[in-house]
Amino acid sequence: MVQEFRQPVVWVTGAGRGIGREIAIQFSLIGCKVVLSSRTVRELNSVQKEITKLGGEAFVYRCDIGKASAISKTHHLIEKKLGGVDVLINNAGITSFHSFERTSLKEFDSIVGINLRGSFLCIKEVIPNMIKRKEGWIINIASVVATKIFKNSSAYSAAKAGLVAMLRVLREEVRQHNVKIITIFPGATSTKIWEGKLHKLSNKMMDAKSIAETVLSLYRLKLKDAFVEELIIRPTLGDLE
Repeated sequence: MVQEFRQPVVWVTGAGRGIGREIAIQFSLIGCKVVLSSRTVRELNSVQKEITKLGGEAFVYRCDIGKASAISKTHHLIEKKLGGVDVLINNAGITSFHSFERTSLKEFDSIVGINLRGSFLCIKEVIPNMIKRKEGWIINIASVVATKIFKNSSAYSAAKAGLVAMLRVLREEVRQHNVKIITIFPGATSTKIWEGKLHKLSNKMMDAKSIAETVLSLYRLKLKDAFVEELIIRPTLGDLE
């Protein structure tokens, strides 16, 4: 009996723009079924339309990863429609550019809630089935702020450093189950997260597509007995100062 080929299901959080959008498009180009999630459906619909135009297949789910119930509901809908997640890409993130003194508790909780807690909750949803199937990929977009000091980024740095530490422990816990935990450390990338600073610094930043192509290349590498655990990718001109 010939086993039916199943297209990999790739769930990309924060898929409406920037790095998430480009990652979604790249995975659709190799035949994956791409699940697009974020808080803004209008942006997701635009990405879906582009993927469809390119001959790919994408599914839109509004999901605020700051809310555990929203993540659980979204994952349930994905499983019901597509049969489970093969690749989770934790990309959704927010930041601010305030000094520690000017960072409010509300702002701190929001940044940690999305970048760290949200990623934790998404992983908690998908990893049981990955362990059961003895196969899975969890690719995480961290940041060089987790390893280098950038002033006016204390909350974001704390969230990303916490994410990296959590993922290093998780990686050791799931090795024997063939679940691959990959962490990407991008330097400055030209996305809307930079808001008013973008026009002044864009010539020193990477394009989001460069990050997306790197992520896809790591997934497609599929070495028999190895995988890339962590990767730093910086602009040619180096980090912003």
